[in-house]
Amino acid sequence: MVQKLIGLALRNRLVVLLIAGGLFAWGIYSVKQNPIDAIPDLSENQVIVFTEWMGRSPQVIEDQVTYPLVSNLQGIPKIKNIRGTSMFGMSFVYVIFEDNIDVYWARTRVLERLNYAQRLLPQGVAPSLGPDGTGVGHVFWYTIDAKDMDLGEQRALEDWYVKLALQTVPGVAEVASFGGFEKQYQLVVDPVKLQFYKVSLMDVMNKVKANNNDVGGRKFEMSDMAYIIRGLGYVKNKEDLESIAVGNYSGIPVRIKDIASVQMGGDLRLGIFDENGMGEKVGGIVVMRYAENAEKVIEAVKKKMGEVQKGLPKGVSFNVAYDRSSLIEASIENIKSKLIEEIAVVCIIVILFLFHWRSALSIIIQIPITIAVSFILLNAFGVSSNIMSLTGIALAIGVIVDNGIIMSENSYRNLSEWQNNPANKNG
Repeated sequence: MVQKLIGLALRNRLVVLLIAGGLFAWGIYSVKQNPIDAIPDLSENQVIVFTEWMGRSPQVIEDQVTYPLVSNLQGIPKIKNIRGTSMFGMSFVYVIFEDNIDVYWARTRVLERLNYAQRLLPQGVAPSLGPDGTGVGHVFWYTIDAKDMDLGEQRALEDWYVKLALQTVPGVAEVASFGGFEKQYQLVVDPVKLQFYKVSLMDVMNKVKANNNDVGGRKFEMSDMAYIIRGLGYVKNKEDLESIAVGNYSGIPVRIKDIASVQMGGDLRLGIFDENGMGEKVGGIVVMRYAENAEKVIEAVKKKMGEVQKGLPKGVSFNVAYDRSSLIEASIENIKSKLIEEIAVVCIIVILFLFHWRSALSIIIQIPITIAVSFILLNAFGVSSNIMSLTGIALAIGVIVDNGIIMSENSYRNLSEWQNNPANKNG
């Protein structure tokens, strides 16, 4: 079989050269299309279900949220394992799928089952899927440099402008904000006044929720003109909250300002974000979507940040806290230089040992073609260009050259035996 294959290749040298050239061109194209990252993604194929129920103990979360979700998610096909974690006010369920399952197919199946499991959870509790990223998806961190703004204003700028703009970048699964204070209206209720006016705390909560809302009306026609009637009730400042009526006392409306004081404050924090010991900072973490090209995503994020910078207030700018592209470039450049050095050394050794340029050329040509075909296979199996994969290609060059040298040496030996055979000379 091998002899027939060799004979076929020798009789059709042009076809073999065209096939080799086509594979090399395809490999060059695959090099440009192959995702680039610094480290390989070895995380499990998982979908995260996050549920928040603030104020409840871990045991209550386990019994009423985590256990019902885990029990109902077990029937999904192609699942390897399900892990549940309960903590104060939060529940995490990790659904681990088989490695060959498409992550978006898995997310669709989990979402379908969550629609059914929703009825088993307490009222007002809504589970949601985590971002379609992986454990190594944190590719870019940034902070906001705004010396003339307090932490609350910086966090509002991050949540309502910067974050929403960066989430539109292709390949970004989520932008997670951190640091600062989440601004909120805070009502400091006086319990003595509540008792005096005979108003309960639930009445206060319900009235505030009901009055912070726009109400739709109907069309009103008058003098050949049509008017759309609406009730505008969104709270815009503290005075709007203070004017909300929560009850009546002897026919006199009881307002929020009669029973409580309204102030602007920050949400409860469990920690702070400090940058290099220089004080608190506000910023965000860019999470890359599953199987995306990290280098292209980071480049697109930086370009978008340049556009966002034009709309920031005067004196506000971005600081890069972590940028994986520098690690990617350093890793790829290091591997690339070592790869070039290895190819050069191998070529020199082959020429010196064989001392025959045609034989050496036939072996050296195998190196770029084999490397190009390797990138075709990397794309086919969804493997990115990283330290591990490129190092494997570099180590395989020695094996490629060894095979070529052995085949060349064996060919010369057979030719020598054939030429020295008396029968062949006489023939």
